[in-house]
Amino acid sequence: MDWKLAEAKDKFSEVVRRALADGPQRVMRRKEAVVVVSEREYQRLTGARTSFKDFLLDAPDMGGLDLSRDPSPARDVDL
Repeated sequence: MDWKLAEAKDKFSEVVRRALADGPQRVMRRKEAVVVVSEREYQRLTGARTSFKDFLLDAPDMGGLDLSRDPSPARDVDL
């Protein structure tokens, strides 16, 4: 929805509520515009992701994973 700046200032809570419920809200000042979006939408649009470190720290426990290697020798290959 488009809002004039004065109206958006008077009804800022409504602008925020609609941004959260309905999606981006455009606020116009003369010929310029800004957009009010929810944080979730902003994160989706900017592609902001957790750091690799946080990704690893949030990973499931791999304590029971068997990482042992087969001790038998490799097969012979003719090159």
